[in-house]
Amino acid sequence: MITRRSFLKSSAVYSAGLLVAPSLINYNHQYIGLQLYTVRDAMQNDPKATLAQLSKLGYNSVEGATYTGTQKFYGMEPAEFSRVLKQNGLIMPSSHYRLGDEKMNGEVQKGTMMRDWGKAVDDAAAVGTKYMVCAYLSEQERGGTARYKEIADKLNKAGEVCKKAGIQLCYHNHDFEFKKEDGKFMYEVLLENTDKNMVKMEMDIYWVNKAGQDPIALFNKYPGRFPLWHVKDMDKTPEHSFTEVGNGSIDFKKIFKYVDKAGLKYFFVEQDKTPGDPFNSITQSITYIKKNLI
Repeated sequence: MITRRSFLKSSAVYSAGLLVAPSLINYNHQYIGLQLYTVRDAMQNDPKATLAQLSKLGYNSVEGATYTGTQKFYGMEPAEFSRVLKQNGLIMPSSHYRLGDEKMNGEVQKGTMMRDWGKAVDDAAAVGTKYMVCAYLSEQERGGTARYKEIADKLNKAGEVCKKAGIQLCYHNHDFEFKKEDGKFMYEVLLENTDKNMVKMEMDIYWVNKAGQDPIALFNKYPGRFPLWHVKDMDKTPEHSFTEVGNGSIDFKKIFKYVDKAGLKYFFVEQDKTPGDPFNSITQSITYIKKNLI
């Protein structure tokens, strides 16, 4: 099984809604998305057949797991990838990228915010991507408050390039951003040192809960900053591992009442690990979502 770290490297409403400005009420209920990392092995083996299968299961939106240094989407040029998406009734409004401060085998990574970002933005625009997301910070890229302020500056600059192409930059969290220094979480350092128009957030609801934090409290404190969500559930075992949506301990029914406060535009099911065939898991998740959340 390919890990997220190796994969990213290798393939380079109502109550809250009443108080929200009209500009935040843009959530489109017709889209149910899947983060393609969930089916990463299938995407590597046969991306075209995998996308067709996702469409048959009822998903109509996907999020790219990464953008490689070869400037291709799962081995396809932007035009071909866009064509495959369209043939299957899919859109890819969001895709994941790396910051690129970390070297791999002593060499800088291409297709990141630090290298060839203009080309990455052009390719994203070519497939209709609306959000480009900083997916993950390696241990070497992290640090304390001073370092996260540097990262915020890099995100602001990358966001400016995105804006010129009509694309919004976002940052995707894990749990390590909820380390405190001088009484403040590193996640808050990012939120408060990035331009709210240049950099927004993709909230991974599982990791926020894993860190012992409340997604709704963050929506209320930083309204409109969370246009993307990862809808990922946490099992009820002591390990608090990943599970199918609706099968765990996270109260998504309550969280989905705050889509307007958050500024949600698109959400994506994600399950980093599955107990068996990932297609069985994502079928269970979409069944629950259709019945209970939208």
